[in-house]
Amino acid sequence: MSIEVLNESGVGVDEKSLVDLARHVLDGMRVHPLAELSLLLVDEAAMSELHEKWMGEPGPTDVLAFPMDELRPGPMSGGTDDDETDPGLLGDVVLCPAVAERQGAQAGHGTQDELELLCTHGILHLLGYDHAEPDEHKEMFGLQAELLTAWREKRGQ
Repeated sequence: MSIEVLNESGVGVDEKSLVDLARHVLDGMRVHPLAELSLLLVDEAAMSELHEKWMGEPGPTDVLAFPMDELRPGPMSGGTDDDETDPGLLGDVVLCPAVAERQGAQAGHGTQDELELLCTHGILHLLGYDHAEPDEHKEMFGLQAELLTAWREKRGQ
């Protein structure tokens, strides 16, 4: 699995931890091990530009996801390796550490925890999950919580 991180935010973050988390999420979703993912960290000005251009909304946001190939997760349990999705270019998850820092403080946890939540959220969007409708919201946020709980247990948190 190829996970590339490009930090253009000017903020130091634990990039290795984000890569390890992304790998955990992709493995948990049974995405083919040769799939490629890009994590881009940007400042508020760059995120504002992307947010306005692609979502038509002003100001910076916390995370944006830009899917490339139509990949879908494989079976969560009881499947075989043959059931995994085909390899491909999953897409880009764009994170804004400055926004994550504010949101983390409001939620009562640190910036890194917020970035991990946002990274997981962005990857799920790349895999076709959404939260516009109540049933979609329940499924996506439930899955996000499961993946993050397993990640934190794995790390002894």
